Amino acid sequence: MARLEPGTRAPALSLPNQDGVTVSLGDLAGERVVLYFYPADDTPGCTTEACQFNDLFAQFRGLSVRVLGVSPDSLASHRAFREKYGLDFDLLSDETRAVMERYGAYGEKTLYGKKVVGVIRSTFVIGPDGSIEHAFYGVRANGHAERVLAALR
Repeated sequence: MARLEPGTRAPALSLPNQDGVTVSLGDLAGERVVLYFYPADDTPGCTTEACQFNDLFAQFRGLSVRVLGVSPDSLASHRAFREKYGLDFDLLSDETRAVMERYGAYGEKTLYGKKVVGVIRSTFVIGPDGSIEHAFYGVRANGHAERVLAALR
């Protein structure tokens, strides 16, 4: 599995959000983006991570940073998850996992001591020029949003 390094160009992405509107990285040129990949809507770790990004949402926006979450869940699942927790940012659906693979956020990982293939919790800060500023792989959900915010300051 290839890992992205700071300074490399962020792989292109064009995915539907919870409302079916396509979000493309090219359309966000000139913006700083936090793109975080997570395994599944409405599971304990993923809910913690999403809610913590949401709790800090105003601070991310204050730094002119757009937050986007990506999982393989359906649009309907994303809508329900977003509504249930009052999330203010878009959730993108990568049902084929193709974008996750390009970012190195899907592949073999260890889960409860066993090797499995799945979503690797990962986050990328993408600069206004489309390059990777920060890459976080295999992160722990609790406290991660704060660590990302600290890296932006």
